[in-house]
Amino acid sequence: MPVQLLKIIKGKSEPPLPSHLQREDLKHLHAGLDYTNKYFQGVVILSYPQTKLGDGTDFFKIVLQDNSCARIDGINILIYGKMADDCAKVIRNGDTCIVAGFKLAKSPTAREDGRHGCHLEVSEEAGSAIYIYAQPSTTTASETASASVAPKYVYTPLNHLKDGTIVNLYGIVKFFKPPYVSKGTDYCSVVTLVDQSNAKLTCTLFNGNLDSLPKIYKIGDIVRFHRIKIREYNGQMQGITSSGFASLTFDGTVGTPVVPRTSSKVYTFMDEEEKTVEELRIWAASNLSISGPAAKLSGVRPMLFFDLTCQLVGKAKVDGSSFLLKVWDGTKCPYPTWRIPVEARDLEGEKILLHRLRNLTVDILVYDNHVQLAKSLKIGSFLRIYSIHTKQASAENEDVSHVEFHLHGGTCYGRGIGVLPESHPDVKELKTFLESVELADSQSMDSMSSLELDSTCNSIADLESQRCQQLSVTVLTDHQDLSNTELKTIRNSRAPQQYRIRAKLRTFKPQKLYQSVKLHCSKCNSLQEVPNGDAFDLILQECAVTPSNPELHSTSWYESVTWTTQDQKHRKITIHFVKHDEMLLYPEDTLLMIEGGTSKEIWKLTRRFKCVIPVRSTKNDLELLDLSAPFLLQGKVKYYGCKQCSTPKPIKNLSSLAAEPRPSWEPTEIAQVLGIEPLQYVFIMKFTLVDGTGALNAYLFDYEKFFQIPASEILSNNFLQQKMQMTMNTLCPPGRKLDDLPWLECFIKSYNITDGKKQQVYYQIFDTTVAEDVV
Repeated sequence: MPVQLLKIIKGKSEPPLPSHLQREDLKHLHAGLDYTNKYFQGVVILSYPQTKLGDGTDFFKIVLQDNSCARIDGINILIYGKMADDCAKVIRNGDTCIVAGFKLAKSPTAREDGRHGCHLEVSEEAGSAIYIYAQPSTTTASETASASVAPKYVYTPLNHLKDGTIVNLYGIVKFFKPPYVSKGTDYCSVVTLVDQSNAKLTCTLFNGNLDSLPKIYKIGDIVRFHRIKIREYNGQMQGITSSGFASLTFDGTVGTPVVPRTSSKVYTFMDEEEKTVEELRIWAASNLSISGPAAKLSGVRPMLFFDLTCQLVGKAKVDGSSFLLKVWDGTKCPYPTWRIPVEARDLEGEKILLHRLRNLTVDILVYDNHVQLAKSLKIGSFLRIYSIHTKQASAENEDVSHVEFHLHGGTCYGRGIGVLPESHPDVKELKTFLESVELADSQSMDSMSSLELDSTCNSIADLESQRCQQLSVTVLTDHQDLSNTELKTIRNSRAPQQYRIRAKLRTFKPQKLYQSVKLHCSKCNSLQEVPNGDAFDLILQECAVTPSNPELHSTSWYESVTWTTQDQKHRKITIHFVKHDEMLLYPEDTLLMIEGGTSKEIWKLTRRFKCVIPVRSTKNDLELLDLSAPFLLQGKVKYYGCKQCSTPKPIKNLSSLAAEPRPSWEPTEIAQVLGIEPLQYVFIMKFTLVDGTGALNAYLFDYEKFFQIPASEILSNNFLQQKMQMTMNTLCPPGRKLDDLPWLECFIKSYNITDGKKQQVYYQIFDTTVAEDVV
């Protein structure tokens, strides 16, 4: 039988395994070898829901871990066909599985999930077999949750966390980002926790199964994390998922029942833990600023960011980067609302209900990374949409302004969409309220026909026209309680202060936008120009004179290759490939170090490999070049270090990163172990703002928030340069009269700088970003 259940009797397998099978450990699995007569044995640490592929084939995925290689978080097992169906019925977390007759293939998710670089593929058609040693069980799942023999867990306070440990902990949610699709195939959620020690921990959680991530609905919820890995980054502790990670979530409201939220059917929760939850609730109620209930549509106003609990009654695709959600919460928005024009055939939802609710629903336009989740939402589901932005605008053919609802792209400020279960107290309350709404009353209200655009007669071009009719071309990202202040008042006020302003951009410097990019050291606050390529070439030429030291080649953590160029100079180039678990990684995951190369050769390497570090040989170790050169090249970006604040360390310190279970080769981590204080690319610009009462010069100091363009990428990306130019042409259109310029909504802060004996007041823009639909 392709799938068999085995027992251990007197230390031996019953029935015994076929005698021709030989065991392979995790660290000895390599692509390209024949594993027909081999088997791999491991413990199930994760299983995914059974599903069907596009051709209807059953598919089941599990993750197995063995003890031969603790640095790798297991290996993915992909099971196809009838075997998938059979295994899904019997395999449980904690079971020991033997996989025989498998095919080994490259894993496309290894970089994201930190598991083995290959995965095992098995099917009955390929002659594979799976043997399962099931865990003995004498209790049901529900009994296990409360069994008195449940293991005793130790929970670590947040102020006692140590780098490199795997711990269990409790915490209060101070901030969170709802799950979103990461760059790979997994879902990601970010959670910031606090506890009675006042310590803070930010956790980045990944899982291929959305239901396995913590079910957090609001700030103030209590979470319990088991087996979360702690690492230190930039002097702060961070949490990341590790093998066997599990979570429970509790409502943080004092007095509510202590009921865990989890997708797991088997978990332990002891009586003393209920006391822990209650203590955290009481502490949070008096020590944290926890927002109250989400806003109602009846309470919204223009230029507001708010969370909304609502029911989805309609949805439609608008264009390639935006999606429409029609929702209601039983109350009526006090302002005329924007109706997004879509073809009637594209609008999903019960047409009769949509017509009956037409004066109570609002249209929310969802952008960019939220579109994929929005498409998957089921009509009738209950949602909590975080950080909706309301704008006031008017169409050219309308005398009355209306309110627009936008969920902008990105995950800043917890922006996202959460689906609430019907058992959630807020959903129960909302359902009861919706059932009490008299729809007849809502239809007798003043007609909104002037804004009820005929969806069957409007095109996407109409939508684009309305999106451009916005009140402001910038968006405020915080401090919504501040009211506008005139520039005249600001100039006559003492510094330091913070203000909200509404003004127009009369002019800006530099006009050549590439000149606005500088390098900034956050430690000494120095600014410097970005070095040109000629300086890098000169340093490389000088270092090429020193030959590579053969005694430093091919150590325990890197492998070296040397060759001679075919040009007249016959240069010797040495490349050191950093290994992981004594194996070379795939090029896209590899960090390499190069001696004797030119800038052109280095750029070619960055196209294929994860990152490149130019080095030179000394007597005892490799070392970085002069810090006038980049210490790291990744993609098209050169990373520089501050000469004043850096204390370069030996290159061998990189071996500590190579030994991690999931080396990410992030520039900040590389800089830290090499003793480099990294310089950050930043936009520095001067805006001259006017509002009719006066004018002032405000400086923009921005890494990527204002333009939503990384300053580090602008110099090497023509598309981003064009996008930035288009953005500035929108904020300050050339050749326009002052009255025709668009309005900017900004926060600025004033501060004093003493130059000799003279004190001057300067102004800087902050917490402001260009609206996503400007360009």
